Amino acid sequence: MLQQIKALAAQYKQDFIGIRQHLHANPELSYEEFETSAFIQTTLTNWGIPFKVLANTGVVGIIEGNNPISKVIALRADMDALPITEQNDVPYKSTKPGVMHACGHDVHTTCLLGAAKILNETKQHWSGTVKLIFQLGEEKNPGGASLMIKEGVLDNPAPSKIFALHVHPGMEVGTFSFRGGMVMASADEIYITIKAKGGHAAAPQFTADPILIASQLVVSLQQIVSRQNDPFNPTVLSITAFNAGNTTNVIPSEVKLMGTFRAMNEDWRFKAHDLIKQQAKALVESMGATIDITIDVGYPFVKNDVNLSAAAKVLAIDFAGADNVSETELRMGAEDFAYYSQLIPACFFRLGAGNKAKGITNSVHTPVFDVDENCIEQGMGMLAWLAVNN
Repeated sequence: MLQQIKALAAQYKQDFIGIRQHLHANPELSYEEFETSAFIQTTLTNWGIPFKVLANTGVVGIIEGNNPISKVIALRADMDALPITEQNDVPYKSTKPGVMHACGHDVHTTCLLGAAKILNETKQHWSGTVKLIFQLGEEKNPGGASLMIKEGVLDNPAPSKIFALHVHPGMEVGTFSFRGGMVMASADEIYITIKAKGGHAAAPQFTADPILIASQLVVSLQQIVSRQNDPFNPTVLSITAFNAGNTTNVIPSEVKLMGTFRAMNEDWRFKAHDLIKQQAKALVESMGATIDITIDVGYPFVKNDVNLSAAAKVLAIDFAGADNVSETELRMGAEDFAYYSQLIPACFFRLGAGNKAKGITNSVHTPVFDVDENCIEQGMGMLAWLAVNN
């Protein structure tokens, strides 16, 4: 079966590189993936794979092998893009200014489509059912995974386990990495508005100066991480936007801040929310201003099932060789795949997509991100291989 899967992945490689380039050139933002969804639906229809649509743009396909009720395995790919203007000079460059597949979701969708074609053509050789989850809105709260779960993506039939991959340009093409247990952090969004008396910049004594107050707050909040948190408990608090004023001689009356809080411990996560609110309110009000603070609770942490991930790593060694399989390090990035991992055994692994010799090393979420497209053959083959062996 392994050789058959690898042969089909190699045979269809160029076709799916073409699909990836089509998706890359036509990116869509979170919850707006209508053209992408239609493309997936048409493709599955052409292959005779039944599907249904959830949460407006999510697509869920079903492939039944022999004895379809014996087991159900889910494979998931996200399909939304980011609000970034692409700077790559490539034939498949984004045709939509300000929108770009800068996180590789075009590759993820392509790999799942490729796995679907392989599984559909080999279904007489494996047992069980494979559920194909093409998911909307991974990049933006509340997360498309949460919406699809609410609409029953994990029901009828209910998968016993779920797999997903994510491209990583820091790993060479042809490699994979796995990790059991905690692997990625929770992610919450912080929104703060500080209001105070503004006035002439030459007479600060008649103002409360919200810019100064906000500056103090940005520094002060870091003490929650450095002094309230156990240093062995991974945590990140970053203020990422500071917006105020529009001229040189006026102290404004309002400052807006935005930021993110990441953690790998749910008890500490919500304790920290309370500390952030209490400290911000006390500091700002003590300096003569008012504050409105909202913490938008986002994705929980991603926790890979230990046994499932260990077994997947062994299968990956069979597929790619021991030298090409490593352990994923802990990362403070977030993923709404976490919602699935909280409900059923899950394995979220990385697909090497970089190529130092070709200069393909730029990080995700940048305007120059790209992949070595040879990773598509590897990704589609690995997803199919994991599906038939679990």
